[in-house]
Amino acid sequence: MSEVTPTPTEWEGGTGLPALARNVSTRYLVIGVEACLGVLLLPFNLAQLGAETYGLWMVAASITAYFSILDLGYGGALVKFVAQYRARQDARAINEILSTLFFLFTGVGVLAWLVAAGVAYHLDSFFDLSPAQAATGRAVLLIVSANVAAGFAFSVFGGVINGFQRYDLNNLVGLASSVVVALVNVAVLAAGYGLITLVAATTAVRLASYVVYRHNAYRVFPALSVSPSLARSARLREVTGFSVFMLLLDWASKVNYSVDAIVIGAVLGTAQVAVWTVAQRLAEVSQRLTNQLNDVLFPAVVDSDTGNRPDRLQLILVQGTRLSLAAVLPVAFTLGLLARPVVTGWVGPGFDGAVAVLQVLAVVVAIRVGTATANTVLKGAGKHRLLAVSNVLTAAGNLLLSLLLVRRFGLAGVAYGTLVPIASSSLLVLFPAACHRVGLGLGTALRVAVWPAAWPGLVVALGLAAARPHVPPSLPLVALCAAAAGLAYLALFLLWGLPPQDRRLYLSKAAVLLARVRRVEATT
Repeated sequence: MSEVTPTPTEWEGGTGLPALARNVSTRYLVIGVEACLGVLLLPFNLAQLGAETYGLWMVAASITAYFSILDLGYGGALVKFVAQYRARQDARAINEILSTLFFLFTGVGVLAWLVAAGVAYHLDSFFDLSPAQAATGRAVLLIVSANVAAGFAFSVFGGVINGFQRYDLNNLVGLASSVVVALVNVAVLAAGYGLITLVAATTAVRLASYVVYRHNAYRVFPALSVSPSLARSARLREVTGFSVFMLLLDWASKVNYSVDAIVIGAVLGTAQVAVWTVAQRLAEVSQRLTNQLNDVLFPAVVDSDTGNRPDRLQLILVQGTRLSLAAVLPVAFTLGLLARPVVTGWVGPGFDGAVAVLQVLAVVVAIRVGTATANTVLKGAGKHRLLAVSNVLTAAGNLLLSLLLVRRFGLAGVAYGTLVPIASSSLLVLFPAACHRVGLGLGTALRVAVWPAAWPGLVVALGLAAARPHVPPSLPLVALCAAAAGLAYLALFLLWGLPPQDRRLYLSKAAVLLARVRRVEATT
């Protein structure tokens, strides 16, 4: 079969500001819709299924969540190499890598399902279940794990789409899938069916969405070809040289996010874990909401590095850092300075211990998001080893400091045990290393990337500190204060924080995007 040669336009994929705006905006749309669906479906499912059956469902889902480690870092590596060989316009290399990983992931998926089957048939040995619950849990776990197994193989098609910087297509498919799954969920339970039918029906929808991902991959990259004849051991070695560091990053991230609760549970007891979780959930949500830009920048970094474009890497680092800080600082300052009314308004007065934790974790979120573009540059521009080693040492430092501080300072000690290593590695190692990688002096980076976003945040923080004694523990009023702080920050950032030429650039690009939206609306 003759190979299809992509046109120059097809090689471009999703590039430029309009594509970046689509990628980020659709991601936020997915987050918003999924959050709303989760809020609405949880009480409905609990009412229809009962607490025990719903808990059984969550147990089965949590078991399969651990299978993500079988990815071994190849998922992130796939996006990197697709973007790299797209920049070189080498369709053969892309297809060899895709074919190699497709069949590797197929084997991993089969292995994951077999492991799940082994767990399923011994489920009553791991959990205290009645015979009926064990039978139901066994069926649910086998169905859910089939979706996980298929997801491994089909993930290569999602990797193609992301590597061509068309995250918006994956986002929209994921959005549609979530909505249809929610509708099927409601319909199945309203019709009187039970958990097994519910899981089978929703899993069928998710499996069908994989076909759409595959279709979109061929649409984005018409020369796509997955065949056993294209699988190459040399390509596997090539990708593994990068994926092993992605695996270290993934494990380090899991340690950073999960070790604190384990330390608290072991030393202070499970009741204090609940208090910690309140602050941690708020911090996680704020980080997720403010850090969507950096995920979609990764293929652009790889493209710029492959094309030997240090000027473009500099631009990505400066603009990405500045915009990330502009997104996270108003949120972080609001959470930190209004931590008490936020916590009390959400879960009541019995969780006062979460206030100090949230104040510290708000700083952690600001540092993580503010330096996320630097991490993306290091990961995509040849410094992934430094990034991986630094994150592993940060995770080890987090564990060690948390153990040393928890007995004397309680939950606050664990929070500081998280803050110190993250701040040290991010501010003293990774951000300077990213500046060096793109040929930008640290002082210049602080002046042009950090300071324009930082000083408006400090002004807003002073206003929040003055208003704090007058803010009652009411989430609507806290949200109102947060909105006012966000608007004040935006005005300061745009009107006085940015250099005049950057302000004109941002406004002109915003006008172009708005004109595109109006043209689309006019033609629909």
